[in-house]
Amino acid sequence: MRRKWRVALPAIVLIAAAAVVAPVFLERPAPNDPPRQSRRNRDRPADDPVPVLAAVARRADVPVHIDGVGTVRPANTVTVKPQVDGQLLALTFKEGQDVRKGDVLARIDPTPYKAQLDQVMARKAQNEALLENARRDLERYQRLAETNAVTRQQADTQRSTVAQLEAQLRADQAAIDNARATLAYTTVIAPIDGRTGIRTVDEGNIVKASDPNGLVVISQIRPIAVVFSVPQQQLPRINRAWSQGALPVEALDADNRLAVDRGTLTVVDNNVDVQTGTVKLKAEFPNPDLALWPGAFINVRLLVETLRGVTVVPTGAVQRGPDGPFVYVVSEGRATMRKVGVGLQNDTDAVLTSGLDLGEMVVTTGFSRLAEGARVAVTDAAQPTAPPAEPPRRGPRTEASTGAGATTTR
Repeated sequence: MRRKWRVALPAIVLIAAAAVVAPVFLERPAPNDPPRQSRRNRDRPADDPVPVLAAVARRADVPVHIDGVGTVRPANTVTVKPQVDGQLLALTFKEGQDVRKGDVLARIDPTPYKAQLDQVMARKAQNEALLENARRDLERYQRLAETNAVTRQQADTQRSTVAQLEAQLRADQAAIDNARATLAYTTVIAPIDGRTGIRTVDEGNIVKASDPNGLVVISQIRPIAVVFSVPQQQLPRINRAWSQGALPVEALDADNRLAVDRGTLTVVDNNVDVQTGTVKLKAEFPNPDLALWPGAFINVRLLVETLRGVTVVPTGAVQRGPDGPFVYVVSEGRATMRKVGVGLQNDTDAVLTSGLDLGEMVVTTGFSRLAEGARVAVTDAAQPTAPPAEPPRRGPRTEASTGAGATTTR
């Protein structure tokens, strides 16, 4: 039995291999046979139209933006410091309170400074009495000098004494003004409009004019500023647009869709950062709802130009090939490839500069089965709409084909 099994085993293996290989050779087409179609293609007629989505080329006004990320800064910031030394008697503000310029913020013990004012005022009164007496003596010397009862030298000496006392009175008045100013410094007032921060000292402490921390920091947040940077390549375009008028700037939310505030460009820095190749810009926002807060990062969008009456198609309609961008134009139920020129492009729209006329229909979805001259069945065609009445609020940050940092949104 063992010998019979050794003889039969090779035969069994050969039979099994033949059973596996035979269907492959039987199914292999002859060299001149046409290739077999897939089941889907066998089920579909050879000239069955390809279902696609399409849109109509329209005319629109397209805004050109430059996007950036900026830092929110107060329009003005002041560290309120005492100008005299003394005991802090009272703080008349609350932390986080909005204050107006001239509002009283704190009071410092005025006693020593009032005493200094009384001293200089008393000294002035004393010198005024001396001056009055010296003037009477001068009148007497002048009359006596006319009759030669006294020498003219005595009269001239008395005249000099009067002049000295008059100068002393002017010095006394200056000392009084200085003492009054010092006394006024014991009442600390707000130098600007703004919002107070967290105080750095409590009532009852001794404060000094040399203290670097001060009493409190006031930040002006209505209006507020945003400083952001753009590539230096955009500087000529910005300067050219700015020379024609104020440039609007939008502050966008975290999703880069909604404008939380709108302002204007106020400053273009006078130098380019040689390390980053960027230039700083500053914009001012009214910030009525306090949507912008000092120190926060914010997305900004600067409008530098509006392209009027340009041809626009959805971005998905523009394809890239070896010879450049092209679109599939639908005409009489067939798709035809056409080379186009693209100006600006973002995630939603593309501005075409050549190759397409208004009203022509282009394919936006279904390119995988398209070929030149293929029959198509348009299942949906977007009709042209009127251009927006105002700059849009949404639109992702994209790279424009005409320069880094420039975008176009619809």
